[in-house]
Amino acid sequence: MSKRIQVIINPSAGGEQPVLHVLNRVFRECGAEWDVSLTKEAGDARRQAQQAAQAGVDVVAVYGGDGTVSEAASGLVGGNVPLAIFPGGTSNAIALALGIPWDLAQACALVCNPTPGVSTVRTVDMGSVNDHYFLIAVGIGIPGVLAEGADREQKDLFGRFAYVLSSVQALQHASVARYHMTLDGKPVESEGVVCMIANSGNFGIAGVSLANSIDMGDGLLDVIVIGDAALGSLLSLASSVVRQDEAAAPFDHWQAREVTVTTEPPQAIQADGEVLQPGPVSAKILPQAVRFIVPGNAATAV
Repeated sequence: MSKRIQVIINPSAGGEQPVLHVLNRVFRECGAEWDVSLTKEAGDARRQAQQAAQAGVDVVAVYGGDGTVSEAASGLVGGNVPLAIFPGGTSNAIALALGIPWDLAQACALVCNPTPGVSTVRTVDMGSVNDHYFLIAVGIGIPGVLAEGADREQKDLFGRFAYVLSSVQALQHASVARYHMTLDGKPVESEGVVCMIANSGNFGIAGVSLANSIDMGDGLLDVIVIGDAALGSLLSLASSVVRQDEAAAPFDHWQAREVTVTTEPPQAIQADGEVLQPGPVSAKILPQAVRFIVPGNAATAV
């Protein structure tokens, strides 16, 4: 029996890549039935994923970046319909964390070939924050400023380098904040320029995780506070991440199922690249919330 696939496409992703041509070729060869819907505004990917699941499709696929993938996944929370990722955005950290091929035809082929060792379905955790969902992380401070600073025009022109441009601007204006946190009911305080509430340790670099202990399937959120933006600390952070030496990293690290954070002064906030309203943050983990189609050798990716 052929598969029924609903593909959700963010039309602002992917540049000049002939997406429909590739989809048509790969799915025709494997005999899949497929249809396409386009996102036009925030909320479309979630609604379209929900509607497709309710209509009885076998797979929902999404072509876009982290924001579009997270939004589509939020429409499938708690269900049995798996989500396939076709990387096409400026930032594809979720695809990297799950080992999804960058090549569109190869990513599509995972949907067509469920052979053990080639592709499989992996169930992962998802986080919720202030009535939003996230797969990678909530970033408070510099990450929020980066999301605000890299606008659509920059992303289209410069791709990932848009975030580099924004990061330079953010570092020039970084200030230390006081983080008042509650981790599974326990009050904790810390100071820094970044507070991350992470579900995955991968933020866009293949094979590199912020900390080895961060796992998308452990039922825990990882809270990380980076102390300051001085050049020496940033270089130390980069070095420790590359060497996977968390003990040498200039950050504090906790784990919890429920996390609340308030900051003094207020800081910018983002979740998987999408800007959130400034204010108190309330996050929790949703264990084993979403099913993803991944390569057969990527089941333990972070």
